[in-house]
Amino acid sequence: MSDAHVKKSSAQAKPLYLNFGFQVLTAMVIGLLLGLLARNMGPDINGNANWLSVTLQTIGSIFVQMLRALVPPLVFTAIVASIANLAALNNAAKLVWQTLLWFAITSFIAVLIGIALGLIIQPGIGSGVAAEAAKAPASAGSWLDFLKGLVPANMLGLEASTKLGKDAATTSLNFNVLQILVVAITFGVAALKAGDAAKPFLAFNQSLLVVVRKILWWVIRLTPLGTIGLLGRAVAQYGWETLVQLSWYAAAVYIGLAIVLFVVYPVILLMHGLKPSRFFAGAWPAIQLAFVSRSSVGTLPVTEAVTERNLGVPREYAAFAVPLGATTKMDGCAAIYPAISAIFIAQYFGLPLGLQEYVLIAFVSVLGSAATAGLTGAVVMLTLTLSTLGLPLEGVGLLLSIDPILDMGRTAVNVAGQALVPAVVAKREGILDEAVYNSEKNIDDIDPSHLTAQGVAA
Repeated sequence: MSDAHVKKSSAQAKPLYLNFGFQVLTAMVIGLLLGLLARNMGPDINGNANWLSVTLQTIGSIFVQMLRALVPPLVFTAIVASIANLAALNNAAKLVWQTLLWFAITSFIAVLIGIALGLIIQPGIGSGVAAEAAKAPASAGSWLDFLKGLVPANMLGLEASTKLGKDAATTSLNFNVLQILVVAITFGVAALKAGDAAKPFLAFNQSLLVVVRKILWWVIRLTPLGTIGLLGRAVAQYGWETLVQLSWYAAAVYIGLAIVLFVVYPVILLMHGLKPSRFFAGAWPAIQLAFVSRSSVGTLPVTEAVTERNLGVPREYAAFAVPLGATTKMDGCAAIYPAISAIFIAQYFGLPLGLQEYVLIAFVSVLGSAATAGLTGAVVMLTLTLSTLGLPLEGVGLLLSIDPILDMGRTAVNVAGQALVPAVVAKREGILDEAVYNSEKNIDDIDPSHLTAQGVAA
């Protein structure tokens, strides 16, 4: 009996409660019930959030904080390693351009769907959301800030911000994923140009990437707990009332996401002779984690794992395309969402949009998606779109009340696209392992740290 058959039989005999997907789905049900319970409990005697709401918020915040803490080393080491591996491919330059081209093609299709749904459903007309909710966000995206943000302020891509409180000022450090991406690309290219002298650096970077991914995988295994906190807090804080007020808007967004995920992507796969059912079976662990974590970058190791192990994309190419997609490929957050949101705000305030404005929406969505930087939320992309169109930024406040609910679906579509494009490009270039793509998927036991065990080639 072969080892593969023994492994498959062992996986089939695994108890259901140990299945990661089952654990996440169970956590979603528990989070929903606890969220409803916390909302029904109401505030405490002092008017503050009750203990259950605070507990759910704490659990969810800690989970997201752990993911965010690992993003800078993960992005840097993954991009440097991917550049080193990509250089080993003969058609590296063509793969890069094909990847960017298909990023743009799928984003363009997605934004057209978003514009069409906004015009057909007209979610901003007759909306029940109160005008008092209109409020400009604390920060807004702009093309000038976006371009300036590409230039690193320091080698670590860190930014300091200070908030003035009643008693004291607090300073916190944040990271700019785009700047980390630029720094990593620079280091990777420089290391290749340096030749043999840089091999110890590349070997160290590869080892560090393995360690970072192993730690991140430990955090990912806590996803069921994080799901309870994140989903429970969202239900406790927003309930169903606000969602009902914005029901047509939310419906338009999710209909658009569903069309892209279950119509556009399967059509693209069929055009390239690939079975959609095999794609979804292979990519499901990453799509599922993206839905609950709301972070493309946090899902990065799982996305790369399933892209290589389940979809048959070569390691050298997957290690480049997936990290790049996790920071720049956002069909949900940067295409459908800003298109429908901009139309909603224009309709709500009674501002007409012409052909020029719709062209600008498509332009911003295709070229500005990197502004979302793969983190939770898409306010930067939305404000960038609104400011480009000259629409009131106060409209953002109308939509933020249900943003976490929408962000779950947006991120799931983002990650699905980040796995789809490498598979399509690999197929077009004749480097896709179709036997792996069409094989039965063992989708529960994906440990991405195993993917980088191979050292840098001498």
